[in-house]
Amino acid sequence: MIIDSHNHPDWLGHNLFQFLQNMDDHQIDQTWLLSWEAPEDEYDPAYHSIMLSDPAGPVPFSRCLTYHRSAPDRFVLGYAPDPRRPSAIDRLKAAIDLHGVRVYGELKLRMVYDNPDAIRMFRFCGERALPVVVHIDYELDHGARYPRPSWWYGGGIEALERTLKACPDTVFVGHGPGFWAHISGDDQCASVAYPSGPVVAGGRVVQMLREHPSLHADLSAGSGRNALARDPEFGARFLDEFQDRLMFGRDSFDGQLHELLGSLSLPDEALAKIYAGNALRLAAPGA
Repeated sequence: MIIDSHNHPDWLGHNLFQFLQNMDDHQIDQTWLLSWEAPEDEYDPAYHSIMLSDPAGPVPFSRCLTYHRSAPDRFVLGYAPDPRRPSAIDRLKAAIDLHGVRVYGELKLRMVYDNPDAIRMFRFCGERALPVVVHIDYELDHGARYPRPSWWYGGGIEALERTLKACPDTVFVGHGPGFWAHISGDDQCASVAYPSGPVVAGGRVVQMLREHPSLHADLSAGSGRNALARDPEFGARFLDEFQDRLMFGRDSFDGQLHELLGSLSLPDEALAKIYAGNALRLAAPGA
């Protein structure tokens, strides 16, 4: 069984039919279908050319719901209302009770993730056994001035660690360039989104996975794959050590992560957990 633990409706030009066909082509049984709700001035306007956005954000929950209703056995519903909004917890509670939402994600906002509103939301997710998918990006210069000179999200790895300590009963799933850059103990996260070269000992992601049992991670997008591919020997050891808390994910529609995982000679038991077992454990109904 294979579960894609990170993808979005209408993403990268894929409608529902194309999405399901792509899942079949890559032998993917289920997908965590995640929203991304954010104010318009908190995401790059270039996204408008690759997806159908609306005032609710780049990836509104309404689109996740449409996909799920069309193929309920293929999609696990995710929803992440902006915790800064007064109605956020009420809206999430309704989505859980009425529509069976099983994941709080994707959270990708220009806010520090341990602010009081977010902590309140995360603790609610812990009470309802929803894993929280968080995207982290650092403030890198992308050459734009309007509407923002950069696209930072989350407040960095230190904010995530403070959040883990404040919410020990909530499962967090790390994701994004600003998370995976910290697989290595170098300081490349401050200058590039996708670091290269051998992994240096002392990476915060490794330390945090060892210190915080509630921390998990998905291997999606260029950032997750790059973290493993930049040093394949280390990547294989990393996957083996944390096989109980890592999940296959794409955030795209290609097979590059499949290919990489197949090249690392991992034990079958570890692969089974990464491809599906861990996602099933975290987001099964009644988990």
